Amino acid sequence: MSMNIAIDGPAGAGKSTIAKKVAKELSFIYVDTGAMYRAMALYLLEKGISGDEKISEACHDADISIRYENGEQQVILNGKNVTAFLRKEEVGNMASVSSANPEVRTHLLKLQRNLAAENNVVMDGRDIGTNVLPNADLKIYLTASSKVRAERRYKELVEKGVEADFDKIEEDIIIRDRQDMEREIAPLKQAEDAVLVDSSDMTIEEVVDAIVAEFEKVK
Repeated sequence: MSMNIAIDGPAGAGKSTIAKKVAKELSFIYVDTGAMYRAMALYLLEKGISGDEKISEACHDADISIRYENGEQQVILNGKNVTAFLRKEEVGNMASVSSANPEVRTHLLKLQRNLAAENNVVMDGRDIGTNVLPNADLKIYLTASSKVRAERRYKELVEKGVEADFDKIEEDIIIRDRQDMEREIAPLKQAEDAVLVDSSDMTIEEVVDAIVAEFEKVK
């Protein structure tokens, strides 16, 4: 019987970083749902498909899964390893369009649930505990204050040599939170049975340790 950990939370809370480290600590598979949406976008681009109606028809022919080789995540699209192609700009642009399609979301939801049924997984997103894996063994709602999330993003940009405006970054985060919480399909919210972890005053290691400790209680 597989064990599943769902990590939800707002943008900039560090979900992916934490989820990857928790998965490594527990020898689970980290399911990168964003990479799955990009693989779908790549499939549609390769088929020359655009427009909602055609996307709705074609998306069901894409079989997407995730596996690990030498500790590295590999994304498999219809039997082919496509990991190297997922970060292309045109793939990201197409993912923004296709991810809004209800048929795409429904199909990927089925694939994500299949992965979770067959493997021990850590999955992160906005609606994993409330929608994708409502029966997850452990649900975490990972958050941090908008100020702390803005500080993290500001530091990240400055270290890359990118000019950044702290106040604008925080304003964008607050707007993004509101959009995620008010969206019609699978809005961001804390599941009733989720454990709240506020990382505002915690290091990455402390957050990982806290989640692993919570998992020890339920396994």
